[in-house]
Amino acid sequence: MEFFNLAVNFFRDGGFFLYPLALILVVGVAISVERWIYLSRETSKNRALWDEITPLIQQGNFRQALQVAQGSDAQVATVLKYGIARIQHARRREDIEKAMEESLLEIVPRLEKRTHYLSSLANIGMLVGLLGTIIGLIAAFSAVATANPAEKANLLSAAISVAMNNTASGLFVAITLLFTHMILETKTTSLIDSLEIAVVKFLNAITERQVEAAPAAAAAPQAPPRAAPPGAPARSPA
Repeated sequence: MEFFNLAVNFFRDGGFFLYPLALILVVGVAISVERWIYLSRETSKNRALWDEITPLIQQGNFRQALQVAQGSDAQVATVLKYGIARIQHARRREDIEKAMEESLLEIVPRLEKRTHYLSSLANIGMLVGLLGTIIGLIAAFSAVATANPAEKANLLSAAISVAMNNTASGLFVAITLLFTHMILETKTTSLIDSLEIAVVKFLNAITERQVEAAPAAAAAPQAPPRAAPPGAPARSPA
């Protein structure tokens, strides 16, 4: 209850600009919470699907791996679906890699969505707090210039209090939003790195399967040449 009364008095004595600052803080916190939940959920789904699909890829069972990926909405499932679908039409590593990179171009903007708003809101909050400080100081000196000398000290202290409240609020909003922006950027980068690692591991698994299949194909017995029918003229060597 004491904290609530303190907050009410702070807003009442801080002037008009504390209300936009409060709105900026609420919007920034809402974005931060939504992004944190989304990124945490995607990280968990990606890890679970990758653990399930890795043995299938190592075994070369790409058909079943595709079925598992199609049954999931995880981001890594989208990447793998692009890669496995490309295997059916191209065998070169470069072609498969380009297809998976195309999927990353589709996924990364969704992971980074709205996170950059936090840095902008932090800057806006700082500027709004600075504007409130300047307005408070202007009001302070204007009041002192026309006030009774006996009241000048009280008016000046009240106006400076308003100015400092705006400065403190702007700094608090900016620091809070910049800190949450840093955390979310780190979490987003980690998730994107994990997707890129999944791409590399998938391509390496395909390359290993191709290397293993090459000696087997070379060692396969070839059909002997068919004998010429009786009476047919013998072919002279080239």
